[in-house]
Amino acid sequence: MSCQLAILCLLTLLLPLLSRGAPMSPAERITQAYNLALSMQENMSTLLQTYLQAQGSPFSDPGFSAPELQLSSLPPADISFKTWNALDDGERLSRVQGAFLALSQHLQLVGDDQRDLNPDNPILLAQLRDARLRAQGMLGNVAAIMTALGLPNPRAEDTVGLVPFGASAFEQKCRGYIVIREYGQWTDRAVRDLALFKAKYPL
Repeated sequence: MSCQLAILCLLTLLLPLLSRGAPMSPAERITQAYNLALSMQENMSTLLQTYLQAQGSPFSDPGFSAPELQLSSLPPADISFKTWNALDDGERLSRVQGAFLALSQHLQLVGDDQRDLNPDNPILLAQLRDARLRAQGMLGNVAAIMTALGLPNPRAEDTVGLVPFGASAFEQKCRGYIVIREYGQWTDRAVRDLALFKAKYPL
């Protein structure tokens, strides 16, 4: 999918949110966010594979996986079923919102890194821009749901913090891998969370 087409599809998902017409119901906003999450989920595998192939070995080696790599500035998507099931509406949405705020900021950092590391890979750079747009779109959609449900929206903060600009190319590649992996895991969690909201607040 071209960058222009991807942006057009994203704008199509966001147009109801930006409309100044009749206010949308909570159920309509939830459905809009759910559809966006599904779209993000469909594109996730392609983004990860494109990224890994562009980094060279060991990232491009068959079966590469490094679950032990973590970033303290990104909230982990992993959660026990018992804890996840016990979250109330506000907690569930607040965690998703905080995650996609962090992811949108980190994806900007990854995009900057890859413009230096892979300046001749327009497909990867376009996919990273698209992922950041989608993360921002999810952030806006979740904020709109919280407003529609009368829930407080947390204040946006700088989640990246101090960036080690002297990081080696390998460290930058690792950082990008972690961000994209967590983007996929949080997208899966958003689909699951929003499916619950769709059932709770039907159209």
